[in-house]
Amino acid sequence: MPAETDLLTPPVAHAAPPVDLEALTDAVDRAGQALRGHQQADGHWVFELEADATIPAEYVLLEHFLDRIEPALQAKIGVYLRGIQGSHGGWPLFHGGRFDVSASVKAYYALKAIGDPPDAPHMARAREAILAHGGAEQSNVFTRALLALFGQVPWRAVPVMPVEIMLLPRWFPFHLSKVSYWTRTVLVPLLVLMALKPRARNPRGVSCAELFQTPPEIIRHWIKGPYRSRWGRFFKSVDAALRRVEPRFAPERRQKAIERARQFVIERLNGEDGLGAIYPAMANAVMMFDTLGVPPDDPDAAIAWASVRKLLTIGKDRAYCQPCFSPIWDTSLAGHALAEAEGVAVPSLDAACEWLKLRQVNDVVGDWADARPGTPPGGWAFQYNNPHYPDVDDTAVVGMLLHRNGNPAHVGSIARARIWVIGMQSRNGGWGAFDADNDHDYLNHIPFADHGALLDPPTADVTARCVSFLAQLDHPEDAPAIARGVEYLLREQEAEGSWFGRWGTNYIYGTWSVLCALNAAGVSPKDKAVRRAVDWLLSVQREDGGWGEDEESYADAPHGCYHESTPSQTAWALLGLMAAGESKHPAVARGVAYLMATQTVAGEWSELPYTAVGFPRVFYLRYHGYKLFFPLLALARYRNLQRANAGRVAFGF
Repeated sequence: MPAETDLLTPPVAHAAPPVDLEALTDAVDRAGQALRGHQQADGHWVFELEADATIPAEYVLLEHFLDRIEPALQAKIGVYLRGIQGSHGGWPLFHGGRFDVSASVKAYYALKAIGDPPDAPHMARAREAILAHGGAEQSNVFTRALLALFGQVPWRAVPVMPVEIMLLPRWFPFHLSKVSYWTRTVLVPLLVLMALKPRARNPRGVSCAELFQTPPEIIRHWIKGPYRSRWGRFFKSVDAALRRVEPRFAPERRQKAIERARQFVIERLNGEDGLGAIYPAMANAVMMFDTLGVPPDDPDAAIAWASVRKLLTIGKDRAYCQPCFSPIWDTSLAGHALAEAEGVAVPSLDAACEWLKLRQVNDVVGDWADARPGTPPGGWAFQYNNPHYPDVDDTAVVGMLLHRNGNPAHVGSIARARIWVIGMQSRNGGWGAFDADNDHDYLNHIPFADHGALLDPPTADVTARCVSFLAQLDHPEDAPAIARGVEYLLREQEAEGSWFGRWGTNYIYGTWSVLCALNAAGVSPKDKAVRRAVDWLLSVQREDGGWGEDEESYADAPHGCYHESTPSQTAWALLGLMAAGESKHPAVARGVAYLMATQTVAGEWSELPYTAVGFPRVFYLRYHGYKLFFPLLALARYRNLQRANAGRVAFGF
């Protein structure tokens, strides 16, 4: 066995020449200048947030549902959808990904609604691919619900979810407080649609019957396995029972439930930022108001429609719809990168911190309080405004930035964030993103939850951020909460040494996050868990010096591996290694050299692969700012550690 001190520098196959500090400083300066060039006049940053074909396709079909069709806009969305069609003929969930039947059905139907002829080569290829994968009948629940709204499948194709759910007591096994915020906001208006079963106006009468292997009207078993547990079989029988009894539900009780759902939506309508500030919930709210007969010029209906329209990104030749905006996240990440690159006493960082401070949620007690009554608000949302749903992850990252900025005017904001974050810790020591103890796993087995993302349980990456935040503040009374968080993280480590990344791809993201937290919490770089993580990161470094990981690592792809390196994932690996005391390791120098070699003259990086996730195996994201924030942060940190001849990272992020 090697001596413990030898473990700090595991052997590697590749040596690395010393990094030229002058060239490195130039790379940092150019990246910093590029990032400052994206800053808005009021101090914040917001970059595009791109998903897959589903959101722009759904927007096209929403216009056809309402008969508010804008041909010029739809033509531009058509250009976008055709441009991201995969070589397999269908549409993937991320750049270069596998065929996905649900995304492909929506994209094909949207293009047909736009006016693409079914016999066009790209349409024929898509149709053949869909049929080869079992046809549109194999699509997921949300896709089948959309098809039901357009009369393309019968409503029995969708699991029974009675709107009377709105009236259930909190102790009931299924209650809105027991599911995630995104499920809540998407589901409530959808419950009204499922109860009233409206039919899209669809003025052009566009059908997609040719996408089915079996005519939908003769399919008898829409709700089927494979079941992941006995719970799945149990809930299948519950679905069958509900189908028999739902038609006999009392009309007056149904009307009361519909009204309860409507009031839920109105209370959380959130102005032009929209219900839950996420597209699916916002679009469902628009269709709910329309189905209830609310005129388009009614203030609630009008603002719901405006919130959807605000998500459109319209260029000269193409357009798409973002799933949401990410300004709080973008601004806090940009702030951390600039603080590392240029120091905290710069006007651009002061402006960013002031902008962030004004967006703290101090006066709205959101849905999170169902699990944590008595905890005062103090978090930040992910989007411009979303006061009912502040985000623990954002709150920790913003809190660390305000603390690092050192402005005495931020002390109160940091204190409120600290109290809220501590209050949101779950019973197992970890933190979820929006709710505490949102871990009723049996609910992920109901037929409606075929995406497997109904819940918001604690995860290693969010927990790591909270541990980092509390450790950076260094309040002695927070030691028990930090210790419980660290214990949770150590329990969650994979056998290979990595950690799962719920909100970023994937094990590289999770491992970076946890190594930062362990460093901030004072865990020794010699600790066995840290050494195993370092060894794993070193083992997945690519020949070019970078790191990359496939989104398919959420399924069956190897952890930490990809066919190319990416700037953001390389930066995460470097930041993780530096947090583990490895700033002088040759592998770190090689990773820094990769980032310097791939930087453009303008100071930025190119990154087409998606490196973030909404729901594993279902919905992935490409943050257009990641390829700039994280490489800048990594290069600047490496430069600072080399200049100071220091081995320890002083901050939690």
